[in-house]
Amino acid sequence: MTTNNSNNSKQRLMAIAAVVVVALLALNAILLFNKFKLDKKVARQGVELQEAQQLQEELNEKYDQALADLEQQRSDNEEMNALIDQQQAELSAQKGQIDDLLRDSRNLSKARAELGKLNAQVEQYLAEINTLKEQNQLLTDENSQLATDKEMLSGDLEQQLAANEELSTARAALVSEKEELESQNENLSRTVNYASVVKVQEIDVTGMKTRDNGKAVKKKYAKNVDHLKVCFNTTINEITEPGSEQFFVRIINPVGETLAIEELGSGIMTNSQTNEQIRYTQVKEYDYSQDATQLCFLWEPNLGFQEGTYEVEIYNKGFLAGAGSFELK
Repeated sequence: MTTNNSNNSKQRLMAIAAVVVVALLALNAILLFNKFKLDKKVARQGVELQEAQQLQEELNEKYDQALADLEQQRSDNEEMNALIDQQQAELSAQKGQIDDLLRDSRNLSKARAELGKLNAQVEQYLAEINTLKEQNQLLTDENSQLATDKEMLSGDLEQQLAANEELSTARAALVSEKEELESQNENLSRTVNYASVVKVQEIDVTGMKTRDNGKAVKKKYAKNVDHLKVCFNTTINEITEPGSEQFFVRIINPVGETLAIEELGSGIMTNSQTNEQIRYTQVKEYDYSQDATQLCFLWEPNLGFQEGTYEVEIYNKGFLAGAGSFELK
């Protein structure tokens, strides 16, 4: 009886030991699997950390080099120094953004792209500074030439004054000459501006009425007109440089009043011929390329029109570029 109990106890102990061994083996397998995953994660993080460190080092190197390159461009020119200060501030802000990205390994690709942008931005900054330097050099050369011309003129003036016994008369003559030159320059400037005026022709103004269906039809009688369609053709002027041109249109009613409503684009312009301030109805802007083009706009004042003859004046650069008339019965 005792022997049987002893055998049963041994069997139970062996069973328990077997269970424990199996449990330990399972636990060991789990630990090994977790260690494998952890090692893989650590390895990946190590690669990412190394890449982030490399990017950070490259960023710091590029940033420091960019600051040094910009500092080398400083001079006595306040405008250029202000531009360099602005560029350095922008680079600092851009570097701060990349620093933030590098703190998170998920943003490494974006950080790498932003670093490329920073490199391109530095090249652009240096190009801007070189351009400004070239412009400043041109201005310096021009100022030097002007100083030389002024010195020559001053020498001639001193000789004239020395040769002139009546100093007051000489001064009066110089003042008169200066005023004459200013007048000539003003006239020359006015002449140049006038020569560049883009003339217009075939000015056509049509009375229109919008029907209930939304379609606009032509009308001759003032009582039936609720808006005007104004069209005119530009002409070719080879003197005028291509670019934006403004055509100020004045529509003058039969009693001599300019149709003008500020909310519809009306305003005041200066007549370059007389320096008189005059009102205009609307301005039409056009990208002129030395071509003949028809330009149109609608004048819709939401007010009635008078019967009679209307005058139309179109100005460019302050000069009258064309005129016409139309009648509403």
